[in-house]
Amino acid sequence: MENLAAKEAIRSGKTYLGIELGSTRIKAVLIGDDYIPMASGSHEWENKLVDNIWTYSLEDIWGGIQDCYKDLAKDVKAKYDEELTTFGGIGFSAMMHGYMVFDKAGKLLVPFRTWRNTITGEASDVLSELFQYNIPQRWSIAHLYQAILKGEKHVPDIDYMTTLEGYVHWMLTGERILGIGDCAGMFPIDGETKDYNQKMVDQFDALVADKNFPWKLRDIMPKIGYAGDKAGVLTAEGAKLLDPSGKLQAGIPMCPPEGDAGTGMVATNSVGKRTCNVSAGTSVFAMVVLEKDLTKLHREIDMVTTPDGAPVAMVHCNNCTSDLNAWVGLFEQFLGAMNVTVDKNKLYETLYKEALKADTDCGNLVAYNYFSGEHITHFEEGRPLFVRMPDSKFSLANFMRTHLFTAMGALKIGMDILKEENVALDQVVGHGGLFKTEEVGQRFMAAAMGAPVTVMETAGEGGAWGCALLASYMQNKAEGETLAQFLANKVFAGAKGITLAPKAEDVESFECFMKGYRNGLGIEAKAVELHR
Repeated sequence: MENLAAKEAIRSGKTYLGIELGSTRIKAVLIGDDYIPMASGSHEWENKLVDNIWTYSLEDIWGGIQDCYKDLAKDVKAKYDEELTTFGGIGFSAMMHGYMVFDKAGKLLVPFRTWRNTITGEASDVLSELFQYNIPQRWSIAHLYQAILKGEKHVPDIDYMTTLEGYVHWMLTGERILGIGDCAGMFPIDGETKDYNQKMVDQFDALVADKNFPWKLRDIMPKIGYAGDKAGVLTAEGAKLLDPSGKLQAGIPMCPPEGDAGTGMVATNSVGKRTCNVSAGTSVFAMVVLEKDLTKLHREIDMVTTPDGAPVAMVHCNNCTSDLNAWVGLFEQFLGAMNVTVDKNKLYETLYKEALKADTDCGNLVAYNYFSGEHITHFEEGRPLFVRMPDSKFSLANFMRTHLFTAMGALKIGMDILKEENVALDQVVGHGGLFKTEEVGQRFMAAAMGAPVTVMETAGEGGAWGCALLASYMQNKAEGETLAQFLANKVFAGAKGITLAPKAEDVESFECFMKGYRNGLGIEAKAVELHR
């Protein structure tokens, strides 16, 4: 957008704001009618372990949001010499799941319990068995039932239960609403009705009936919002909360707040059926948009939805590149000991590309990248391991391919489960640190996913951009225009990217590696048991 046009768009409120509260950074992105980011702001933050609960305080939340918005306003002033006073629409997003509960006076009853907490194992098991539907530990309903099992005193006083972005939206608009994608991370969604699964709601209410709580489950859950809906407007109090300087005006339309998985799907144009986006960095997860619900319960697979309610299978793995990065760091230390200075990016590129020269069987090397537990392979704890036989072919190429493959090993097991369910993929968009080196990570991910993988120039814009796009869709969609159509025909039309299809030799090599990976899981189990 040209500078004069951008200045006019800012003055007239023809811009759209997205703010996402991630685990380590709050980010704001401002876009115009061309959907390209015009300005941005950010705030760094960290969760805290308080009484063995991973949490962020309310002061951290609002201080972070206000600082992020202030940083955005500063960027707008520097670039366009304009003040932010209004927008065409605003969207909020945040890390999904977790537990925020409030009484009738709006008081937070217990500190915010984030997705990172693994304290709901008993509740997760009971509810998964009751519903015959996977209920991960991080889901809000698991946190609620665990609090009930423990007899926590606050439970009878609950008037509202929501997630982080649902709370922020409530404070800014007065509306108790949450996008369906994150509602699906609170409680199972019925794919037909696109509402909370009523059978399971009834089962839960019956399960806790003997407690005689003054509420039923639906009483305390957010209303479900869908992409394109208007979900209230910024109130005068909300405007002052977001922008304490007083410059921001009230009355701005706001779209339903969504989880970071949903905004990630939007930011990668992966909301249509048979599409998928895979994020590969410290952790790795794939979001696969299904044509229909899965036929049976798989505890390894999380079920959520797109922002417009289509069923999504989420293959989430705790571990991806941490162990690989540690080995690259070791090579860097060796070079330093030899008084050789090398650019870190060049080091990664050299080592990654060496993996393309490896033997099909990776020289019979096996590695496990488990810095932490991995639920897909049923590990509560992890121990990074590298294993070889006396006659294994221990070369640099085989070593690097083994560690790249193991970074996707648990993901491959999850994708194989979906393959058994006859889930088909036409498109996979990859983003994250694994793809920074050209070709290598992308090629191996295509082999793991069994589908072409595209890396787009825009994939790095992130979830804040995704929720800005949702705000724009709310205001600018044509009659009957779906979110998938809006993204494909308007936002991503002409978007540049590189697509690599699976190579037969890579698929063969990956399957060979996975045989050893699966067979050696007992070694990892013994390491967890004995090495403490």
